[in-house]
Amino acid sequence: MVWIGGGDFTMGTDEDNAYDHERPAHRVHVDGFYISETEVTNEQFREFTDATGYKTVAERKPTWEDLKNSLPEGTPPIPDSLLVPGSLVFFKPGAPVRLDDYSQWWRFVEGADWRHPEGPGSNLDHRWNHPVVHIAYEDALAYCKWDGSRLPTEAEWEFASHTTSESTADGQFVANTFQGAFPVADLKEDGFEGTSPVKTFPPNEFGLYDMIGNVWEWTSDLYDINYYKSVAGKIIDNPKGPSKAFDPNEPYAVKRVTKGGSFLCASNYCSNYRPTARQGSSVDSGTSNTGFRVVRD
Repeated sequence: MVWIGGGDFTMGTDEDNAYDHERPAHRVHVDGFYISETEVTNEQFREFTDATGYKTVAERKPTWEDLKNSLPEGTPPIPDSLLVPGSLVFFKPGAPVRLDDYSQWWRFVEGADWRHPEGPGSNLDHRWNHPVVHIAYEDALAYCKWDGSRLPTEAEWEFASHTTSESTADGQFVANTFQGAFPVADLKEDGFEGTSPVKTFPPNEFGLYDMIGNVWEWTSDLYDINYYKSVAGKIIDNPKGPSKAFDPNEPYAVKRVTKGGSFLCASNYCSNYRPTARQGSSVDSGTSNTGFRVVRD
């Protein structure tokens, strides 16, 4: 764990290249906290599951009762034969695709989970020091309960990331991102096509690794696309985020903020390899590029 002394900072951004939900920039104070220097690794998560017998969301067969609350009222039940354990896995299309349809590069894979990142037949050989993925929000909370930690608030996470470089340094890559034309051609100029071992790239000035790139990281804040606008002009002390989640594109989904971008962030698509970047992620599922790190008071 690394001690972050806390203080005042400008959260969000008014830069032209940012997305609307990152605006406006606003002043925030956070108290000091400890934060893990890396994302939680596969090895660390294995210690947790070995100690507790915990099964992640992706490893469990979902039920219609679990799913219906995130769907419009009156949606017909999904047949039980289609309710299988699994998770969303990135796959590279064989030809250029429209970038407004993420179904062109995401696929639900039966049997994909943290132990089998690409699905049945894949494993964690030589990847125990990579960040754990396919982690749903409740999986991260379960780890924190066992570990005596908690998830960072979005403000804590962003404060800790503010000394992170967003570009190459002396021709060297400083984060694991996507080089080339997303999603069909990752040139692997940074040496990796998927996740990379933690501590591969230089730390920021706080001594924290992979605050941008590698995998998206859960925070404890609910995601409301308009939240920053609602706090504009105020100085907020230790914000915990909005009281309700809201995303007009998926109005029935409960989402939390994830931060930092991932190995899939590319200049021609999402460019979320920035400290202020944020997205809303549904709490009931993980993906092959979603993990977490932890904090303590």
